[in-house]
Amino acid sequence: MSKLSQDITDSVEGRLMVKAEGVHKSFGAAHILKGIDLEVSSREVACLVGPSGSGKSTFLRCINHLEKINAGRLYVDGRLVGYRQSGDKLYELKEKEVSAQRRDIGMVFQRFNLFPHMTALENVMEAPLQVKRESKAIARERAQRLLDRVGLGDKTGHYPSQLSGGQQQRVAIARALAMEPKLMLFDEPTSALDPELVGEVLDVMRDLAEDGMTMIVVTHEMGFAREVGDSLIFMDDGMVVEAGHPREVLTNPQHERTQAFLSKVL
Repeated sequence: MSKLSQDITDSVEGRLMVKAEGVHKSFGAAHILKGIDLEVSSREVACLVGPSGSGKSTFLRCINHLEKINAGRLYVDGRLVGYRQSGDKLYELKEKEVSAQRRDIGMVFQRFNLFPHMTALENVMEAPLQVKRESKAIARERAQRLLDRVGLGDKTGHYPSQLSGGQQQRVAIARALAMEPKLMLFDEPTSALDPELVGEVLDVMRDLAEDGMTMIVVTHEMGFAREVGDSLIFMDDGMVVEAGHPREVLTNPQHERTQAFLSKVL
């Protein structure tokens, strides 16, 4: 196990980390998620694949309550996300309580969303300083360690405009890890990168997987899903169409829709 393990909250093997029960989400008349049932165990790497508009990114955003679900239940590490239940009724948590839940869930977006006026080191330090109220010394030490880990130890004083897309995305990963999450969500983290920069980001994600980080990854990188994923979930039209071990799904898809999709991307 690499040095990154000290930056990852220890997990109990086999514990259920994410559980979705009949999750529905609509935007006005558009029904985006149509009853998602899904389980992801601790230390598992789950890859979500499917055509654009199938609801993958929306589902990911529901897991940390960036989007509010309209029906169903979502749990992270046994706790209901965004709500508390009293009897048969759900009551939405206050924003402060939701923010506290989000501390345990790191998210990396397609676009890097780094603060342009801050250096790489300052970007990684910011959330621990502002949210956890950590001392500058502790936040700086961890930020330096994380940037070293993602191969950017020599770029700590660089601003985002001075970094390539792949480097910016690696800073974004380090920033998410700085909060010491128990779950990492990746929303197509390589889709905005030039092809030659994709590998450096996927290498960091492979290292995370090897260190036991629980990850849900929306991706079009089928090679990554095959090599690193523990499960592959194919979504279409807001539903889980097929799920299983990545190599089994990719080599022998059972559903006609999965077959048609994979025939175009493999």
